[in-house]
Amino acid sequence: MPDYDNDNIFAKIIRGELPAHKVFEDDNTLAFLDIMPRADGHALVIPKAPSRNVLDIEIADLCAVMATVQMIARAGLKAFQAQGAIIQQFNEAEGGQVVFHTHFHVIPRRAGVELKPPAAIKEDEAVLARNAERLRAALQD
Repeated sequence: MPDYDNDNIFAKIIRGELPAHKVFEDDNTLAFLDIMPRADGHALVIPKAPSRNVLDIEIADLCAVMATVQMIARAGLKAFQAQGAIIQQFNEAEGGQVVFHTHFHVIPRRAGVELKPPAAIKEDEAVLARNAERLRAALQD
């Protein structure tokens, strides 16, 4: 497996070099909105420690990420009146991975609302800001 690239986009977000609509952060994880969401509230959850994907992540970091994934999924259901959630994770290019920092997609799902195509439409910043606020508010309840 190739080495971890410290200059990947998610590493830059963790270091504060690139902006993100953050919804949750603790010592080990960060959750922020996908800028090309497939549905309202589509979030990404990442470990702060470097790893390419599930194939090389430390178990403690994976456990921390999964706890955050569950929390964000529950908040997404509440914030977007969703009935379910898609949780996706891809490993290496052949497995569909595009950014080589471990990440999970958490996508609230509502009956009758179609998913947008993956990585197709960059969302308006104002919409992302509103959706991030909705998720943060749901986390506070």
